[in-house]
Amino acid sequence: MEFTIHHQVLLSIFVIAAIMGAVVYKTNFCTMGAVSDWVNMGDTGRMRAWVFAMAVATLGVLLMEATGIVNLWQDTFPPYRTANFAWPRYVVGGLLFGIGMTLGSGCGNKTMVRVGGGNLKSLVVLAVASLGAYLMMWTSFYEKVFHPWVEPLTIDLAKYGVGSQEVATVLAGMVGLDSAGAGHLLIGFLVVAGMLAFVFKSPDFRTSFDNVLGGAVVGLAIVAGWFITGGPIGEKWKEAAQMAIEIPSRVQTQSYTFVSPMGDAVRYLLEPTNFALVNFGLMTLTGVIFGAFAYAVASRRFRIEWFASFKDFANHVVGGALMGVGGALSMGCTVGQAITGISTLAIGSFITFFCIVIGAAGTMKYQYWRMMQEA
Repeated sequence: MEFTIHHQVLLSIFVIAAIMGAVVYKTNFCTMGAVSDWVNMGDTGRMRAWVFAMAVATLGVLLMEATGIVNLWQDTFPPYRTANFAWPRYVVGGLLFGIGMTLGSGCGNKTMVRVGGGNLKSLVVLAVASLGAYLMMWTSFYEKVFHPWVEPLTIDLAKYGVGSQEVATVLAGMVGLDSAGAGHLLIGFLVVAGMLAFVFKSPDFRTSFDNVLGGAVVGLAIVAGWFITGGPIGEKWKEAAQMAIEIPSRVQTQSYTFVSPMGDAVRYLLEPTNFALVNFGLMTLTGVIFGAFAYAVASRRFRIEWFASFKDFANHVVGGALMGVGGALSMGCTVGQAITGISTLAIGSFITFFCIVIGAAGTMKYQYWRMMQEA
């Protein structure tokens, strides 16, 4: 079989995802853990690692845009900078995902990493979340349950002369300018500077090699995803896909996210002989699991884990369902929106990030209250 540019792109995505999976396992980079450390112990080390990943990814995107390497203003998956500002999706989806990842003991990325490390509880979460994502992405479930109330509340920014929900573009529109122009880069670099100042002023972050390494690698993986699919290689990839006899799935400018790959995995498993469905998302999912598995075995940390009780099982199942549905509703997760999306400076991505944190923190507070009541 000929090794085409499509195969080159998918292999590259798999390798980067595997490296990310191994590093996340090694450093314990965990967005749910970041919220938990902050809420329960006042430790902001892992929260700052998360923000550091955002800063690295955003800086990488800004530099690539400034030099003309990538163009993220159109045809990205998901459409982060769209002028169709569906704020209810970001708010409700983010809250649902935050609640779900707390009940399921980890976000989408961490769930895959734990599966690679032998955690069968996370395997159940992954299966349930994948079904939820599939329902939202590939059936009429979203149109029947969410679309009737999301669409009327959605704001079409184009009606107000604003062509994108990117921060600088919205600010330019508010003061009557036709375009943000260089303001996009200026505001972007200011945002990155603010993130880095927040991150490095804390000894909780600075003194932890794992926090620095985890945040840097995840952020750089996001940059690599954008570069591969949106840069010169990506242009050739798209041209080749258009001329293919069987058009490959989701050949678009994109980077790492962990909910849509779950839905894509179910779709592929329903047609396992249709290799055109093997896409970026499927390579992401399998790559992270493989990388985590390889590191767990090499470091002799591979351990089979199972549920402690039926209540534990029920919590994880509900958590998985909320992650799949909520993540697809908000068009991303703690990585897909809160790092990849934020790297585009899309307002919806910032809203999703804050709502995920609020949902997770609120659930943790409630769980602590229930534990005290039962005690």
